[in-house]
Amino acid sequence: MAAPGALLVMGVSGSGKSTVGALLASKLGWKFYDADDYHPEENRRKMERGIPLNDQDRIPWLCTLHDVLLRDIASGQHVVLACSALKKMYRDILIRGKDGAAPTGEEPGKEDKPTAVQLLVVYLSGSFAAISGRLLQRKGHFMPPELLQSQFDTLEPPCAPENFMEVSVDRSLSEITATILDTLKMN
Repeated sequence: MAAPGALLVMGVSGSGKSTVGALLASKLGWKFYDADDYHPEENRRKMERGIPLNDQDRIPWLCTLHDVLLRDIASGQHVVLACSALKKMYRDILIRGKDGAAPTGEEPGKEDKPTAVQLLVVYLSGSFAAISGRLLQRKGHFMPPELLQSQFDTLEPPCAPENFMEVSVDRSLSEITATILDTLKMN
């Protein structure tokens, strides 16, 4: 696989996606996006009421994120995206667009336009106990700690043939970022 145009920092709520993603983007000089900023208001209200999102809620949001990634990468900008991306299907949508399938070209002769994002998935993994402890300390976030179990229930950790690396959240922030940066140098 070619060097990634984007890094997806994924994991359940409270795993450190936004913190790790923003730090990586800063160190790499890449653009940073937090997927939470792109949730429609209906999704935010649902989560604030303690109702887990379903696929119908997530797919339009993921398609929007795919379009953002594709736009930036097409203009030569590398991107770090912090996004839960709990299911393989969700990661496929981030890479290829709606339903994980490449969109068809609108104009004849434009079919060769890239529609897939070269993505390295960085999976921040940790135990329920460790991550729930972090969530209980977090203030002012729309995702209540009570929804964490639903995220673990939904989680499909990345596996081959996905282009991914797993990093434990039990490590320090500097160790996590150093591990990811070392892996990028090898790509």
